[in-house]
Amino acid sequence: MPMAYSKSFSFLISILLFIFHNFHVSTAQKIKGGYWFPGSSFAVSDINSTLYTHLFCAFADLNASTYQVTISSSNAPQFSTFTQTVQKKNPSVKTLLSIGGGASNPSTFSAMASQAGRRKTFIDSSIQLARSNNFHGLDMDWEYPSTSTDMTNYGFLIREWRTALVNEARNSGKQILLLVGAVFYSSNYYSLNYTIQDVINAFDFVNVMAYDFYGPNWYPNFTAPPAALYALNHPAANRVSGDMGIRDWIGSGMPASKLVLGVPFYGYAWRLLNSNNRGLFDRANGSAFGGDGSMGYSQIREFVSQNRAACTFNSTVVSDYCSSGTTWIGYDDVQSVSAKVAYAKTNNLGGHFVWHVGADYNWVLSQAASRTWG
Repeated sequence: MPMAYSKSFSFLISILLFIFHNFHVSTAQKIKGGYWFPGSSFAVSDINSTLYTHLFCAFADLNASTYQVTISSSNAPQFSTFTQTVQKKNPSVKTLLSIGGGASNPSTFSAMASQAGRRKTFIDSSIQLARSNNFHGLDMDWEYPSTSTDMTNYGFLIREWRTALVNEARNSGKQILLLVGAVFYSSNYYSLNYTIQDVINAFDFVNVMAYDFYGPNWYPNFTAPPAALYALNHPAANRVSGDMGIRDWIGSGMPASKLVLGVPFYGYAWRLLNSNNRGLFDRANGSAFGGDGSMGYSQIREFVSQNRAACTFNSTVVSDYCSSGTTWIGYDDVQSVSAKVAYAKTNNLGGHFVWHVGADYNWVLSQAASRTWG
């Protein structure tokens, strides 16, 4: 075959593979995603994978000198057997290796994405790690591109990543790896816009982190719903909400079917100034237990049981809260989780994901989410 025709044929095959893969993903069942990470002290073998379609193994690291994706020696045994382990209970569950996370240094991602050679190193090493550890895909959690240059380079990176995945699948004869992005709750990151067309073309779907809107370390003076689906008309409210973020993404041109709504299996505990004033946006004085005040759902259930805490579901913002004495905790319980998944279903979103599966209590939240999809 003449060289010109050979190149054209290869390019056509790459495009057809990409179109077929995206058609397959867009018409597949709704995504029920969940993250697991070793710091949760929750064994991979204990995950009830029957309640999920996609499980994310978090996190692989980005080397600040070489820009290769690596898995730490302490995590390697669990990561290498992650897929095999979760598929024992659910053979059809898809697994993805997640890279980065909130504890990673965003400046390392920025430096990596700034040069083509570094991007290639990152991409090639990510694919190699995913294949050698039997994952079905990759998930990038860069929190967050914070300059206009970062956003431009983010677009370059994911565009090149998609091309590399298509080429690798064609050359290896294997099914193309999934590519997912964990993204800010809105398409606008403090006046910086994601390059939407690149996001649409590169990612199979994006995990929208619709939580951490309030917490006692950054809003210490009043209680608030940490992951409100809707904003409350209150003088202290910052007007941020999951619905606002989803509408921003769709308004920017993102197909609803590629948006996967984030649901937290944790909450935050404030210290009330007056135990008699224990509603939303009542006065507080920082974290109730020190640190950032975060508590997993199972810990919250234990607190409620031990302290006979009074619990309330607020349907206006779609959030739960409980209190006992001067401790006030904002979180998502069964009603909030069910309402958020119903919102995703009604608005034809691609699905939902949770952070993190190990924080659930006897799988009640996971079961509520799965039931809501039907």
